Amino acid sequence: MFLQVRQLSKHFPTKRGTLVALEDINFSVAAGEFVCAVGASGSGKSTLLRQIAGLDQPTCGGVWIDGQRVTGPGADRGIVFQHYSLYPWMTVQENVEFGLKLHGIPPRVRREQAQYYLEVVGLTAFAQALPRQLSGGMKQRVAIARALAAEPRILLLDEPFGALDLHTRETMHEFMVQLWQRTRLTVFMITHDVEEAVFLANRILALSAHPGRICREMQVELPDRSLGVMAIKRHPAFHDYRDELVRLLRQQGRADAPTPALVA
Repeated sequence: MFLQVRQLSKHFPTKRGTLVALEDINFSVAAGEFVCAVGASGSGKSTLLRQIAGLDQPTCGGVWIDGQRVTGPGADRGIVFQHYSLYPWMTVQENVEFGLKLHGIPPRVRREQAQYYLEVVGLTAFAQALPRQLSGGMKQRVAIARALAAEPRILLLDEPFGALDLHTRETMHEFMVQLWQRTRLTVFMITHDVEEAVFLANRILALSAHPGRICREMQVELPDRSLGVMAIKRHPAFHDYRDELVRLLRQQGRADAPTPALVA
């Protein structure tokens, strides 16, 4: 398997004791898969993504990519966050080139790579625009192009569409499907939006909360998603997956303790 998470737990010290954010997380992601972890607040989704990104270290267990243990950030992982974090004084082209510049890529090469990925995300015509001239969805496309320009082996998405309005969010969902079908890049995404997870993912990891555990792993088989959000959302299988996940997460919510899991 390409990405493996084994017996991963994450604890945080607090004044009341130790907060158990994640407990005994185990899963793998094959190259070319699109996997979503879905759960409510307190399920440790962002904490899990940070472990995979190498931005934080687990208390127990670990993360491996192609058999190599993750000990910190690396160029093999590209990350897109909910907030675009674009540099407002830089053009779209310069924002996409920025990471390549930090890695010492020659100007001509980084320019060509940035132009290629701006074409991939459909923003070639806006290469010289400033971020303030773009819509929210376009800004997120720039952030995705910037992550892709470094040619990572896996794209990590941290609720990237949560700040967008419904129409723009659905447009971005269709864009992500087209991008994945075109590149077959390995994608791991976290979200609290059940419908988003069902539409985008080939496989879903449902997380319970307090502490975060994988309570269900679900393979998603739907018609060709390039038919669009509205067509897929009318399909009976979409409703079955969505309803099962909602029911499961509600059950987990009732079963969870009202306060976060603490150990002395």
